Amino acid sequence: MKIGILGGGITGLTIANSLRHDYGVLEKNNECGGLCRSIKDGGFTFDYGPHVIYSGNKKNIDFILKLLNGNYEKIKRNNKIFLNGKYIKYPLENSLSELGKEEAMKCLKDYVEQYFLRERGEAKKPKNFKDWIIYRFGKRIADIYMIPYNEKVWSTKAEKMAFDWAEERVPQPPVMDVVKSARGIETEGYLIQLYYHYPKKGGIQAIIRALEKGARNITTNFGVKKIRKKGTKWLVSNSKKKEEFDKLVSTIPLPELIDMLEKVPEKVKTAAHRLRFNSLIFVMIGLDSGKPNDFSAIYFPEREIKCHRVGFPPYFSKNTVPRGKYAVEAEITATEGDDTWKMSDEKIIANIVNGLHQRKIIDKKKVCYKKVERYKYAYIVFGLEHNKNIKIVKDYLKKIGIEICGRFGEFEYLNMDKCIERAHAMAEKLNKVRQ
Repeated sequence: MKIGILGGGITGLTIANSLRHDYGVLEKNNECGGLCRSIKDGGFTFDYGPHVIYSGNKKNIDFILKLLNGNYEKIKRNNKIFLNGKYIKYPLENSLSELGKEEAMKCLKDYVEQYFLRERGEAKKPKNFKDWIIYRFGKRIADIYMIPYNEKVWSTKAEKMAFDWAEERVPQPPVMDVVKSARGIETEGYLIQLYYHYPKKGGIQAIIRALEKGARNITTNFGVKKIRKKGTKWLVSNSKKKEEFDKLVSTIPLPELIDMLEKVPEKVKTAAHRLRFNSLIFVMIGLDSGKPNDFSAIYFPEREIKCHRVGFPPYFSKNTVPRGKYAVEAEITATEGDDTWKMSDEKIIANIVNGLHQRKIIDKKKVCYKKVERYKYAYIVFGLEHNKNIKIVKDYLKKIGIEICGRFGEFEYLNMDKCIERAHAMAEKLNKVRQ
């Protein structure tokens, strides 16, 4: 049996490393990795978005660290939220006293009231993501941070989003931690990500390089155009060349996969193209100076600056910058074709550099390197009809016998560790299949 793996990102390569069958990996770009890639230029190393290695599943961490073979270090998170001109420790609910006594008490009052309403079964049941934020955190925390920040990240009004995904993905601290934080007693939230790992050298793409070494039969620059069934075989073509497989597992974006298939019912096509996602613009800045602060990342709920988050690569590894330099990477959510996406690189850079300078995060006179990269598929947006549409597409693919896996393959908001977890499960499933 020969299995076709569509897409050479972290999911596809992990599947390849775990398969006992013959296989071929088809990757459309000239290198593997997808979002788990790094850019090396002028002595700087930037990732496609800030990536760190963490997981609640020890097997996932052990797998990644074994791949890196000692090329990693352990780091403690020092993330901040820039709110009303102050740096507030992340997550906000564990740092309420830093807002000032009056604001902290407003947040605490709403949070505790909402907690007891939930406990008594009297809280209004959420119908959308906005409702859910208020349901979980109270109106004040929702208004000053959670709603504006999430609307900026998702580039979507919170009331237009579903909320079922958030139960697992959005940190929810114990109520006593929030009470303590309002009184100025230090607590730590989101413990799963308090400590994480990062490659010493090579950026996050060091993981991809290690996976490539354990894989075989990888074909890059193979942009799949057409997929069709011929008897018991799957024929996959890029218009110039055809590959033949007994079974397919796709990690490529679902709407694109559906467009590659023949004779797809209109209902399935419509559902696939109603699935929503956001794109990302990365602004990479090199500084001709030492570190401006000791932060790992800063979150921005305000609208005046385009980015929702900036990360500091040298915090993760000193090998990401030349000696005596520092670096900042900003992440901007956009939708391909919207006003932000259409902005010139120069205007985007100016917004970020000036915005960070005004907030005293960098000195724009020290900027010695600047670059913009854009990536089409980044965040899965859970619209109100997401579950309905994804079910239609998944049911059809199951019916015709194509497996799907990974963030874009399954169209779920999966972090790197979850992609690896799903990939191992998929490989195990495929290894049990016999011709």
